[in-house]
Amino acid sequence: MDLALYIPAFVTLFVIIDPIGLAPLFVALTQGMTAPQRRKVAVRACLVALGLLTLFGLAGEAVLGFLGISMPAFRIAGGVLLFLTALDMLFERRAQRRQGQADTAHPEDPSVFPLAIPLIAGPGAIATMILLTGQEDGGALHVLAVHGVMGLVLLVVLSLFLLAAPLERLLGPTGINVVTRLLGMLLAALSVQFVIDGMRDLQVI
Repeated sequence: MDLALYIPAFVTLFVIIDPIGLAPLFVALTQGMTAPQRRKVAVRACLVALGLLTLFGLAGEAVLGFLGISMPAFRIAGGVLLFLTALDMLFERRAQRRQGQADTAHPEDPSVFPLAIPLIAGPGAIATMILLTGQEDGGALHVLAVHGVMGLVLLVVLSLFLLAAPLERLLGPTGINVVTRLLGMLLAALSVQFVIDGMRDLQVI
């Protein structure tokens, strides 16, 4: 198995989940908490997201088959969804929507909602897991590798959550804005590739 083949998978999940964009929201949602409390919230949120993304990564294609949806069709639909997400990132609508979710839901423990759902394991991340696990005919080894990549991305999320406060001060609003726009451009290109792959599978092109 060529590990280099899974670099695009890492980039796709990284861009969709957007750990850098989530870090400031984590700070806002855990404002006033002690360092140990913040750590517990960060770990719990990542574990819940891991469980959800694993579930859809393993069973998502079976659900599509039950509904009569082909993988090429889902790949095209997923690509369109990811492209809309990229547009949101490029024009700041995504950050505003996420901030709105954070502002309207501020429970004592935000780990499950809104951190795990929908900020980490949102519709885009779930669709991406289904797309990636159905991308190759690599069998169980391929599915395991995709889940390993997803686990690495969630480790990055956890690390940035634990370093969120100093990272936010380091980057500042301008730095975070530049990084978000760059990730949006990458996601737009990757989403177009998903659509092209789906059309190729359907022998449209």
